[in-house]
Amino acid sequence: MLLKDKVIIVTGATSGIGAATAVEAARQGAKVVAASRRADRGEELVARIRSEGGHALFVRTDVTQEESLAALVQRTVHEYGRLDGAFNNAGTAGPFQRFDEVPHQEYLDLISVNLNAVFVSMKYEIQAMQKTGGGAIVNCASVLSMVGAPMMTAYVTSKHGIIGLTKGAALDAAASNIRVNAVLPGPVETEIWDHVKEGQALYAGFISGTILGRGARQEEIARPVLFLLSDWASYITGASLVIDGGYTIR
Repeated sequence: MLLKDKVIIVTGATSGIGAATAVEAARQGAKVVAASRRADRGEELVARIRSEGGHALFVRTDVTQEESLAALVQRTVHEYGRLDGAFNNAGTAGPFQRFDEVPHQEYLDLISVNLNAVFVSMKYEIQAMQKTGGGAIVNCASVLSMVGAPMMTAYVTSKHGIIGLTKGAALDAAASNIRVNAVLPGPVETEIWDHVKEGQALYAGFISGTILGRGARQEEIARPVLFLLSDWASYITGASLVIDGGYTIR
């Protein structure tokens, strides 16, 4: 198994890419700590993983609150004695407005979830990993970390920022045997895009921009994440893995 007995945190674990990653990680032998604000969905996810013979724990977490993220890592270490890997995946889309029309508070709220939470998460994850000999972190960026998109400036800004955080953390953490990478998904069939599909043609535009002509299945993002968390990726750090169906090569 790719992740046998590794302790892995997944934020944003109750839907979309996060849920798929949690399930696939457990199937690969990981002890999964699923983090989300949605306790009902979290318990359902844990029950699903356990029904398949996997190991999982749900910790209700608000990624916009530093004390909540600190408590997530503390609970993980208390339960399992260590932290081997983390997938910082929690995120939100919108506001889908022209740059000059975006309310400042909505911009700040999005940055808090998509960017600041990654910074704070890595801070506590790295501190825990340093005590047990190292680990691996994967941050969920986006294909929009490389390009722009109309009506999505706040989102694009947050995802560009994740690349900078990933590179900086990789440099600082290398001496502690901690690898830090990012995945950059293109269009994926997840709930986050439901807001785009309602009244806008953005999602269809993303699909048409891929050379494969479709959005990714959630497990097609989850499996590369697991690879980066595994020992098979032991010489990969500071990297941005594009998983976009060819969107950015046109």
